[in-house]
Parts: sequence; structure tokens; C-alpha cells
Amino acid sequence: MSLLKSILVFFCLFAGLTGQAFAQADAESLRNLVNELAKGKYAETEQQIEALVATGNPAAAPVLKALGVGNLYFRKSDNAVFIARKSGKTFVLTDPLTLEPTGEAGKREIKKIKVNNKLRRVVRAALGSLTLQAPDPEVRRSAASAIFKAKDPDSIPALNVAIAAETDDGVLKVMEQARAAAVLNSDLDASDKLAAVATLSEMGNRDALSLLIGLQSTAEGDLRDAAVSAAAKIEKSIAAWDTAQNVWYGLSLGSVLLLAAIGLAITFGVMGVINMAHGEMVMIGAYTTFVVQELIRTSAPGLFEYSLLIALPLAFLTSGVIGIGIERGVIRWLYGRPLETLLATWGISLILQQAVRSLFGPTNREVGNPDWMSGAFELGQMTITYNRMWIIVFALVVFAALMLVLKKTPFGLYTRAVTQNRRMAASMGIRTPWIDALTFGLGSGIAGVAGVALSQIDNVSPNLGQGYIIDSFMVVVFGGVGNLWGTLVGAMTLGVVNKFLEPYAGAVLGKIFVLVFIILFIQKRPRGLFALKGRAVEA
Repeated sequence: MSLLKSILVFFCLFAGLTGQAFAQADAESLRNLVNELAKGKYAETEQQIEALVATGNPAAAPVLKALGVGNLYFRKSDNAVFIARKSGKTFVLTDPLTLEPTGEAGKREIKKIKVNNKLRRVVRAALGSLTLQAPDPEVRRSAASAIFKAKDPDSIPALNVAIAAETDDGVLKVMEQARAAAVLNSDLDASDKLAAVATLSEMGNRDALSLLIGLQSTAEGDLRDAAVSAAAKIEKSIAAWDTAQNVWYGLSLGSVLLLAAIGLAITFGVMGVINMAHGEMVMIGAYTTFVVQELIRTSAPGLFEYSLLIALPLAFLTSGVIGIGIERGVIRWLYGRPLETLLATWGISLILQQAVRSLFGPTNREVGNPDWMSGAFELGQMTITYNRMWIIVFALVVFAALMLVLKKTPFGLYTRAVTQNRRMAASMGIRTPWIDALTFGLGSGIAGVAGVALSQIDNVSPNLGQGYIIDSFMVVVFGGVGNLWGTLVGAMTLGVVNKFLEPYAGAVLGKIFVLVFIILFIQKRPRGLFALKGRAVEA
């Protein structure tokens, strides 16, 4: 029994030592291939790149990456190859295989391994082939994408092996598309190219369309017909996705208009006040966000991800209190005098802008995006940014909350009563002056909340509100004065229409067309899409 154990121990030690010896031999062989790059001639460098790829060793990937970006050098004394980066008057050397620092060298001690555009293309394709079977699926996906862009026919054998071994459906699809691009650029027969055309047709994006259009000029017969048919199919698909993207952009713009206009819809509907300072309430909300983020940066950096949530109630309170002050101090003396109200609120807007310039300066202020509002993702062929998506969600949440306040609370009941018949509401004991003040404060507070959202997509400056005041009035008038559902529909409609007009008429002319449309619409429906009802309104 002890003899058997001894034999087993011997074999295990022998296998371990043998494996270690083979590993050392492989590492030494790979290092020799890397050092061969020091020969420096373009033709020989290309051969050495192919030899490195043939090893299939992922350790060669950093070497090729450094070569492609011009960071690969060799030491003149012994032709040893290193990754080198300049640091002052010397170069910091890194071992290209272990990626460990190996000291420094002077400029005269080393020499860069030169590459031209052809070699850079070879490097890109080589990196793709080398990493096609990496353990990380994202690395394999990136490798396949690189081959798709390079369209290198020499990568077809490596792709065939990788496709046969791939288990991730998403990565497999990208590999098949990369192979199709390489096949169209090869001298394979027509049957292979017809299969490649079918793969690109299913891919259905602009990259595939570009390849198919290029094929049409060189192909003949059935292959050309297949390319024309596939390109036409993709063009229809792209047109549909472009329409969907425009609708998304329109809804995104509409949500911004809704946030800016929803507070104005309340004040304009209840009191009939043309509040030209409404945009400045939006601006105050944006600057409140800036102040909150500055305090968090200096006092509690860990809370930055929650800065918008902290800023929301503060912006609502700040803008709301200022709005109540404006109503109590100025507007309540001007009811029934719309021209004087317009001029007074315009003057207030100038005062508020100058006050902000004096406090924060005239230049734009930086408001950061939390991580959950940064970046984008792909939906089909649409690009959806997280900040716009969350603003749409936020606008709908604000709308729903406001509807609940107006429909389910005593204050909402009083507000609706004053809106429909002010004299009757007063005769029933409702203190209409205070309802006016609180409603104006509510509308201003919502404008401040809108400023928090707009700070994520627009410049925070003293002129922020001026860009939205006219559009807000257009939304309110088009949707129906004082009607929140009309404001929602009007904002989304005008947002989508604007985005479809802009490519053809430009941003400025597109807004002019929208304004003309609204003027003509109001001639037919003076009270907008959703008119308020009631005896006082009808009278």
C-alpha cells in the first residue's frame, strides 16, 4: 500500500514539474516572438503579428494594443521589447507580457517600433482574432465588433472556430455578423456571399446597409439582386426606427414643456394672470439644485447621488415662497388689469434675473448628473439617454401628484371652485384671496421643481427660464387654459410636432410654423383643446 502511494506521489510530482516546464517553455517562446518585433521592418512586423495571433495566447493582446497606439519600444542593447510611456525626460518601462514595471530608460537607450496605417489595420484585426475565445463574453463581443469593422478575410478561420464554440447567443450573433462582413470582402464563392447578405439583412442597421450598398457596385447577377433587396428592406426598417426615435425625442421635449407649463396652467387658469416671471421660478429651482450640490460636494460628498432628491423639496419651497410673495406684494393689486399684470411680472422677471447675476455671476453654473441619470442604452436602433427617460417619468409623476392634489384634497376642491365660479365660491365662504396666493405659490413651486429637472439637460444660467416662457404659454393656450389634461396633451403634441418639423424647417422656422398653427387653431377653438366648463366660463 505504501509502495502504491509512493508511485502516485511520484507521478503527481512528475506531472506537475512537466506542466511547469511546458508552461515556462510556452512563455519563453512567446517572449521570443515578442522580441522579434524589434526587427522594425514593416513586412517582418506583419509576419510577427501573425505569429503572435497563431499562438492563441491572450497574453499577446497587451503587446498588440501597445503596438497599435505607438507605445511599444525595444532596447537597443539587447533588442528586448517593452511597453514604454514617457515620464519627464525618461521612459517608464513595463514588461509586455507580465505588465509589471521593469525600470526606466533614457531616450537614447530605446527606440519605438514603428507602424503605418496598414499595420494598424492588421493589429486591429489581430486583436479581434486573438480575443475571440477569451473567457469574458464582453471581450469576445468587442473582438467580433472589431473584426466587423476591419472586414478582414483572414479572420474567417478564427471566426469559424469561435462560432462553433460560442455559447452566448448575443455574442454568437455578433460573431456571425462579423463573419458575414469578412466574407463579402473575401474571394469566397457566391453561395457564401449570398448567405452573408442574408445575415446582414437580418442585422438591419446602418453598418449593414453600408456594406450592402458597397456590394451592389461590384456584385453581379443573383448576388447583386439579393444585395439590392436586402438594402431596400433595411432602409424601410431604418425609416421606421427613425420615426420612433423622433417620437421619443418629441415626447422628451414634450415632458420638458409639460414641466415648464404645468405650473403656469394653474396660475393662468385660476387667476387669469399673465405671469411673465414664471420662467424665473424655473431658474430659481435650477439654482437651488446648484446650491444643494455645492454644499454636498464640500460637506458630504457621499450624498451626491441623492442630491436631486434633496433639492426637489427645497426648490419647491423656495420658488413657492417667492411666488406667494409676488402674488401678495404685487399681483393682488392688479387683478382685472391684464396689461399692467404683464408689465409688472416682466419687471419682476428682470429683477430676479439681475439678483441671480449678482449672487452667482452671469456665467453658466455646473450641475452634475448622478450616476443613475448618466449614460444611455440601445432599444433596437433607438438611443435612449437615462436623463431624458427619468425626466419623462418625473414629469408624469408630477402631473399625477398635482391631479391628486386638485381632485382629492380640500385645497384642490376650493381651487376648482374658484376656477369655475369665483363669485359663487366667495359667497360660499371660500377665502378667494388666499386661494389665489396659495395657488400662485403652488404653480411657482412646481416651476421650481421643473428647474431641478431642467438643470440636468440645460445650462443653469440667469436666462434659463426665458427659453421656456413662450413655449409654456403656447402649451397652455393650445391645451386649454386651466385644464391640466389639456396641458399634458398640448405639451406632448407640440413636442412631437417640433421634432418632426426641425429636420426640414430648422429649429427657429419650425417654432414659427407651430406658432402659426396655434394661431389658426385658436381661431377655430378659442378655448383650446380641452375647454373648462361652468356657468361663469360660458358667460
